[in-house]
Amino acid sequence: MVMTKSIILLSAGLDSLVALGSCKDKYGVDLALTFDYGQKAVKQEISASKKICEYYKIQHKVIVLDWLKEITRTSLVSNENVPSVNLGTKESASLVWVPNRNALFLNIAASFADSFNYDYILFGANKDEAETFPDNTESFRSKISDLFQISTLAKPKVVAPLINFTKNDIVKVAMESNIPLEFVRSCYIGDEKHCGECESCKHLREALLANNGEKYLNILF
Repeated sequence: MVMTKSIILLSAGLDSLVALGSCKDKYGVDLALTFDYGQKAVKQEISASKKICEYYKIQHKVIVLDWLKEITRTSLVSNENVPSVNLGTKESASLVWVPNRNALFLNIAASFADSFNYDYILFGANKDEAETFPDNTESFRSKISDLFQISTLAKPKVVAPLINFTKNDIVKVAMESNIPLEFVRSCYIGDEKHCGECESCKHLREALLANNGEKYLNILF
């Protein structure tokens, strides 16, 4: 029997954690890539991702992209304060945009897939963020997956298992599947706990409250 083998992009945020936890066995995920591009929360993301990989017993590799920090002008990386804004607006997305981020990360993953014969690459695109981030859409996923059929010999397929799920849906899946939400690191800020004010924190808090996940609030915030 031929075994499926997959890579996942893992930031330790809600989406990538739940994509891993819900699909590890189905897709045979055995390698997670975490990216250091100078983001404010990089230390916390790497630490949380390491714990997640230890929990699921998969390999973990950190990819450092110093040059991406140099060309990123927005507050996710720069010295500007991360704004507290209304959820899900194009303005809020532009304030934390990292140039070509998902396409870049997926292309790097495709190089690993090509070298080590991985069948799939997973990432945590979702319905809510697809409304404002074009690289979270089904169109993007489909086109970059098609690209890898030409640009690689291994021809890995790109999968976004949560593409039709809202944040509320994703937390519901996590709680029903006993995925360890205590390991989540969704905050844009590099403090010990989630700030509770940035857009990512607001999404997470609202989704937890919608699913009776109050027990995680004291752990994460």
